[in-house]
Amino acid sequence: MSTFDNPFDSQRPLSRLGCSCGRHATESDHTREAQLQCVPIESEDKRYEVVVAGAVMRKLFPQDAARREFLKAVGASTALAAIAQFFPLKIATEVFAQSGPIEKKALKVGFIPITCATPIIMAEPMGFYRRHGLDVEVIKTAGWAVIRDKTINKEYDAAHMLSPMPIAITLGVGSKPIPYTMPAVENINGQAITLSVKHKDRRDPKSWKGFRFAVPFDFSMHNYLLRYYVAEHGLDPDQDIQIRAVPPPEMVANLRADNIDGFLGPDPMNQRAVFDGVGFIHILSKEIWDGHPCCAFAASQEFVKTMPNTYAALLKAIIEATAFASKAENRKQIAEAIAPPNYINQPVTVLEQVLTGTFADGLGKVQRVPDRVDFDPFPWESFAIWIMTQMKRWGQIKGDVDYAAVAKQVYLATDTTRLMKEVGLTPPSATTKSFAVMGKTFDPSKPEEYVKSFKIGRGS
Repeated sequence: MSTFDNPFDSQRPLSRLGCSCGRHATESDHTREAQLQCVPIESEDKRYEVVVAGAVMRKLFPQDAARREFLKAVGASTALAAIAQFFPLKIATEVFAQSGPIEKKALKVGFIPITCATPIIMAEPMGFYRRHGLDVEVIKTAGWAVIRDKTINKEYDAAHMLSPMPIAITLGVGSKPIPYTMPAVENINGQAITLSVKHKDRRDPKSWKGFRFAVPFDFSMHNYLLRYYVAEHGLDPDQDIQIRAVPPPEMVANLRADNIDGFLGPDPMNQRAVFDGVGFIHILSKEIWDGHPCCAFAASQEFVKTMPNTYAALLKAIIEATAFASKAENRKQIAEAIAPPNYINQPVTVLEQVLTGTFADGLGKVQRVPDRVDFDPFPWESFAIWIMTQMKRWGQIKGDVDYAAVAKQVYLATDTTRLMKEVGLTPPSATTKSFAVMGKTFDPSKPEEYVKSFKIGRGS
């Protein structure tokens, strides 16, 4: 949904995000016409005016067809004048713009070179950070423990993290307890279980006893989904298989060297294993839990409180980039933007297969799964509650847990709701929801019952 589209243009739908200069329908149009030296929107006031007007028009005309018919009937100027009679556009624009000066413009944001980090990475080359007055350096980082430590030590202002990490940091699991926040999910789905090509005839998980698997980190959706998957097939992940933490960029090399039998990892590592002929995709993570979160944008609570305007600008930029990435028609352009060595350092064709969902599976077939990976920024508190049930199930946390309170403290759904509205997006009306994992419904209001419902686990 567009932040800066002209809401009074009957020829333009309000579902596009626009380009970084604000004058083109898409970033591709911007790039193609770069030689014309396009000029940005005249001022930030004008930019905010368009945002506010767009929000009003979306509220009045939730269906694009109705808005277009209205504009064709009365004209843009008449429509603007009519709305202004009932809604104080000028005052609202001034209030919206008065968010205060950005406390720190030059920021460092760490990331791991995987497609889960797409919005955080692409926001630099595609101008989303600059649009909000920020000079952001995105820094490729070796592994999740390094990301955590550099962020805790304030070498990074914020970071791409696995969605369980801010919870673990806040609870002091695996590190000293520091209040952390996760105001935006980076991606949903986008992972897979990849096995070595030598195991093409061992597709039944019940036959995996003794297998050695890699996951990116102990506190990762990958770890919890792999454990869930094998346990549902009767294997105890702590006794029947081995699970070790391996940085994502090293997973394919470990598979090639026969150090592991497979991994539940992020893309593009699954697709790279197929590309290199050393692995095949056994199952996409969306087949385990469709719509599950994976990675996220995270920052310390101290950063959020001491630099609220910087935080708001950074989060708005990432929310906008996430909305842009959610559009299928933008995926090939994004693949080109994030492929270079200083970002993901992968062949464009590998990234396109991941982002478009048309891919070779390593078993001789071409699959078409458009939502193999998707991008949705909303940090559902029920995601955090489910993650904590798995931490409890596998003995990472013990004793009483105030699931709802921790979820609300870490997953800043209220902040995300407010900022999504400010950039013209429509957030969900609630902060929790139920969902199913491998056919089993999760009720976020009954987490302890959920933990105790599993036959295999360490929780008590």
